[in-house]
Amino acid sequence: MRAAEPVAPPAPVVTAPPQASPVTRPAPVNPVSRPSSTRPTIRRSVPVTTARPAQRPPVAAPVAQRSVPVSTPTAPVSSLPAPRPSWEVRPVAPDAREIAESVYVVKPGDTLRAVADRAGAGSEVIARANGLTPPFMIRAGQRLTIPGGRYHLVRSGESGIAIARAYGVSWSRIVDANALSEPYVLRAGQRILIPGTAPGATPLSSAAERAAAFKLDVDDILTGGEPALASNQEPAKPSATPRRVLPPTAVVAAPARLRSGFAWPVDGRVVKRFGAGSSGERNDGIKIAAPVGTPIKATADGVVAYVGDGIAALGGLVIVKHGDGWTSVYGHASKLIVQRGQSVKRGQTLALSGQTGFADRPELHFELRRGRTPVDPLSQLPRP
Repeated sequence: MRAAEPVAPPAPVVTAPPQASPVTRPAPVNPVSRPSSTRPTIRRSVPVTTARPAQRPPVAAPVAQRSVPVSTPTAPVSSLPAPRPSWEVRPVAPDAREIAESVYVVKPGDTLRAVADRAGAGSEVIARANGLTPPFMIRAGQRLTIPGGRYHLVRSGESGIAIARAYGVSWSRIVDANALSEPYVLRAGQRILIPGTAPGATPLSSAAERAAAFKLDVDDILTGGEPALASNQEPAKPSATPRRVLPPTAVVAAPARLRSGFAWPVDGRVVKRFGAGSSGERNDGIKIAAPVGTPIKATADGVVAYVGDGIAALGGLVIVKHGDGWTSVYGHASKLIVQRGQSVKRGQTLALSGQTGFADRPELHFELRRGRTPVDPLSQLPRP
């Protein structure tokens, strides 16, 4: 299920100490290879219940999809003190410059980036238009097509999500238009092409209209959640403790390699499987029934990329990057006990389960993604 929501500012939260409870870990295996509503109210605390040890029963057969009313979630989410995400604290002015399509003849000493800066276009867009591949070498006398369009000049600290919101364009369209790829970190001084209004859509004039048109989903956080790096800035090194709080301007780098197989994040019965449901909606992960307060464990070693409740349908949400393009997603949590930029080990508690967001029972929404593609977790987890 692809969850998508407007970005809205969060309310204050209070510190909640990490809770951990031992669970039986299944043997690891090697990997093979978005309903809309208002964001939930955040309250000050959530009582923690003790997780009950349980053996994992066999995966249940698919259950009949029952209609879930689209209403405002009421279950609270508790989290550690942390700044708001970069796309909320660093606004973007929609001041893109429109340029006409042209042809540039390369001069001795030119580089692709220098040509892009001179033309006011994006180097990635020019490279794709001219069939250039890494390391993007150009030669004197070569004729380069400079694609016309609106180009936004990225400033330090601006995130892809904030840029997309400023123009009222989905970030995924901007990613595709600019052929952006891993690790999806923008750089200050980079120019990115802003696609026009989608066919049949009404142009948006006010900033409020553009912001309201933007819908946040997991893919946006993965590909547009990091702030742009300044020319002399390096990504933040992971911390093993939640006591370190990164500023929203810090960039979190994903591990280079996946260092283990995937483990079950909770013990429980699978109550909703991956893929299309009976009513046609798509679930990008699985849902596992778990009593409120059950520790949610990291499925593999990694670095926490997001902690919050910015996607209303998923409630309390943690996203972890593992390396080799793998990412795990944990939704419907009642208490979040890790911080963005924290390194975690497989089996480490990330959060406590709950019934937040649009969950219709106490459960965990769990996803695995490779790159931007959701992968059925049951194809990667150990068999019960």
